[in-house]
Amino acid sequence: MKSFANHDATALAELVRKKEVSSEELLDEALESAHAAQDELNCFSQFFEDAARQTLKNGVPDGPFAGVPFATKDLGVRLKGQPLTSGSRAFRDTVAEYDSTLAARYREAGLVIFAQTTSPEFGLTTSTESALYGQTRNPWNTAHTSGGSSGGASATVASGVIPMAHASDGGGSIRIPAACTGLVGLKPSRGRVPMGPPMSENWFGLSTNHCVSHSVRDSATLLDATHGIEPGARYVAPTPETSFLAASQADPKPLKIALWTTAPNGVTPDKEAAAGMKTTGELLASLGHHVEEAGPTFDGEALGKGMMMIVSSFMASVADEREQTLGRKIGAQDFEPVSMRFIELGRTIPMSELVKTNNAFALAAHAFETFMDKGGYDLILAPTLARPPVELGVLSLDPADFDAYGEAVTGFAPFCPVFNQTGWPAISLPLHQTADNLPLGMMFGARLGREDLLYALAGQIERAAPWTGRRPPVWFGGD
Repeated sequence: MKSFANHDATALAELVRKKEVSSEELLDEALESAHAAQDELNCFSQFFEDAARQTLKNGVPDGPFAGVPFATKDLGVRLKGQPLTSGSRAFRDTVAEYDSTLAARYREAGLVIFAQTTSPEFGLTTSTESALYGQTRNPWNTAHTSGGSSGGASATVASGVIPMAHASDGGGSIRIPAACTGLVGLKPSRGRVPMGPPMSENWFGLSTNHCVSHSVRDSATLLDATHGIEPGARYVAPTPETSFLAASQADPKPLKIALWTTAPNGVTPDKEAAAGMKTTGELLASLGHHVEEAGPTFDGEALGKGMMMIVSSFMASVADEREQTLGRKIGAQDFEPVSMRFIELGRTIPMSELVKTNNAFALAAHAFETFMDKGGYDLILAPTLARPPVELGVLSLDPADFDAYGEAVTGFAPFCPVFNQTGWPAISLPLHQTADNLPLGMMFGARLGREDLLYALAGQIERAAPWTGRRPPVWFGGD
C-alpha cells in the first residue's frame, strides 16, 4: 500500500482488516500528506499525532472504518484535551474538557483522529479565511476559495490527504465546500446527527454535522455509524427504514424531480451553474427520472432577515459569555469585523424578532411540503452554488467593502440555507466542471428524514457517471 489515491475510507478499512496495510502505515502516510498540504493549502488548524498514535497503541474498535485516518473540523466537535478555537482569536487558548457524543461515535467506528481542519470564525462565512489561521486554498486553483465553513475539510479531502473528513453545516457549510472542490457533501436532517454535549442543537437547530467525502458509500456508511438520538436531545429525525449504505447500493424507482432555478432571495444561476443544471437534468432523464422546471415560493426577505437574526443573536451570546470569562470587554482584537457587526446587531434584537424568525422558518417548511405534495415531486434539484468558486478575499470576514461583501455572500450559494431553515436533508454531488476547470456541485433536496432517497439517487448517479479519478492540480494522494 503506497497511497490513498484509488481507495475510499471503506476500501482502506478493508485493506486493514485483510492485513494488506497497517493502521500505522496509513497514519504515517496521512501525516506526511497532511503536512505537505498544509504548506500549500493551509487547511489544518492543529495536528494530533501523539493522540492518534496512542489511539492505535490502545487498539481501535472493529467498526466500519477501523484504522482509517480522519480529521475533525475546528468547530462544533470536541476532542478531550485538544484545542477548539472555532477559528476565533477570542478562543485561541480554549481546550475541550471532554469528547462530544459525535467524537465518541467516530472513535467507535474505528476512525483515527489525527488532525483538525480550518474554519472561518464560528462558520460565519462561505469561505475559509480567518485572522487566526489565514486563508485556506482550493486545490483546483489556489487563488480561489475551497468553500466555507468546512473549507479546511474539503481542501484536505479533495487534495487526496484522506478520503473523508468531518464537516458541519448551518447554512450550506458542508454542501458549499463539497461543491467548490468536487466532493460529496450531505447535510443530514435536523436531529439526525449528534451536536452535543452540552447543547444538542446550535443556531436554533439550523446547524448539523456530517462529512465531505469522495464516495457516496463512505458518506452513507458514516451516517449509519453516527446517527441517532443523543442525551438531552429535544427531537430526533425519523428512523430510517433501511441502512443508508443499503439505500445507496440500490437504484431508486423512477423519480419526479423539480428543477429549481430561482432562489428564495431572487438570485438565479449564472451561465456555468445553469449549464450544470442542464447536463444534470439530461443525466437524470437518461436514468429514467422525470425532470421539470418548477420551484417553491418563499418569503425570501423574511428568510434572509431570519438568518441574520439567528446568527446575530448567537454571536451576541458568544461575545457576552466570552466577556465574562475574560473579565473584560471584547473588541476588534478578539473578533473579525463582520463578526463584530453581528455581535452589535445581536445585542439590539427585540425578542419578538426571534419569534418572527421561527415563524418564517416554519412557514417555509410548510410551503416546501405543500409544493412537493401538489407537484407530486420526490426530490428537488438546484445548483449548490449559483456562481463558480470565487477568489479568496471576496468572502472574507474582514472585507474592504461591506456592501460588496453582502452582495457576494447572498449571491454565492442562495439555494442552500432553506434546507437548514426547514430541517430537510440535501446533498451536493460533483456533477459539473467549469470552463476554468473548477468544480461546481449540484444539490438535491428531500423531505425531512429522507436521506435514504438522496443516497439512492446519489449512488445511482455515481455508478452511471463516476467522478472517481478526477484529481486537482494540487494533489497529495500519490499515483
